[in-house]
Amino acid sequence: QVQLVESGGGLVQAGGSLRLSCAASGRTFRNNIVGWFRQAPGKEREFVAAIDWSGGRTRYADSVKGRFTISRDNAKNTVYLQMNSLKPEDTAIHYCAASTLPYPTMRIEDFASWGQGTQVTVSS
Repeated sequence: QVQLVESGGGLVQAGGSLRLSCAASGRTFRNNIVGWFRQAPGKEREFVAAIDWSGGRTRYADSVKGRFTISRDNAKNTVYLQMNSLKPEDTAIHYCAASTLPYPTMRIEDFASWGQGTQVTVSS
């Protein structure tokens, strides 16, 4: 399995922006679907966005469409999540995960490799 490490989280005011990074080590995840998920206190982990190996196909949760953008740089073995117009309800631990499926899936059970997560806190 590939090892994933997230970074870029922090505290930001509502309306602000953050860019999360997900770096792979151990082996390349060039051929993997990569997804971002998040989990707020007391809530279940939920899908945020996913991207295929080429970066040509993406999927987003309705709650983040138009505000978040997922992208990848396979040369750097890194996937990014640009988060704009942040809202207090975006506050959560954000995780990246890798899947061997050939299409961007939204299902948690399709992702075998997970990072430790990075905290995003949006103040009102």
